Amino acid sequence: MLSFEICNAARLRRDPRYDGRFFTAVKTTAIYCRPVCPAKQPLTRNVVYYPTAAAAEAAGFRPCLRCRPETAPFCPAWNGTRSTVARAMKLIDGGALDDGSVVDLAMRLGISSRHLARLFERHIGATPQQLAKTLRVQRAKRLLDAGDDSMTEIAFQAGFSSLRRFNAAFAELYGRSPSSLRAVRARRA
Repeated sequence: MLSFEICNAARLRRDPRYDGRFFTAVKTTAIYCRPVCPAKQPLTRNVVYYPTAAAAEAAGFRPCLRCRPETAPFCPAWNGTRSTVARAMKLIDGGALDDGSVVDLAMRLGISSRHLARLFERHIGATPQQLAKTLRVQRAKRLLDAGDDSMTEIAFQAGFSSLRRFNAAFAELYGRSPSSLRAVRARRA
């Protein structure tokens, strides 16, 4: 994060080089803005700087309707909704929903969980949770085919929080239990 002094000087100059590199939150209005916002400048004692829009929102600030912080350059949303969905998919593939919630994921992306759900519906045709579940089951199937680990080990390695959830998700997708698929594989070998 840039220092308070650098951020403050850039905000006072409305320097476009810093647009998207930090966000200015105004304590007296509970609004956060881009450094280039055309609104009246708040007093320096009333501002706090955040590195991302998500950080400002997590601290309780709402976005400015005038400068629209979600459109700032260097902000993922600036690159369009497909870019946001692609980032979300990469985070989900990395296990973001194995340990966290959709709300946490949306905050990391700088958008609301509701907006994230709409983007997924539009671009993926499934919810973030459905995508995470599919990726977990696919991971588990590869682990099941590749080795002789126990079902419990496979479940946890694939990102499931319990063996019961693993068995239920696997049966829902494949119509059979993971152990029955392993038995079929063993008979073929």
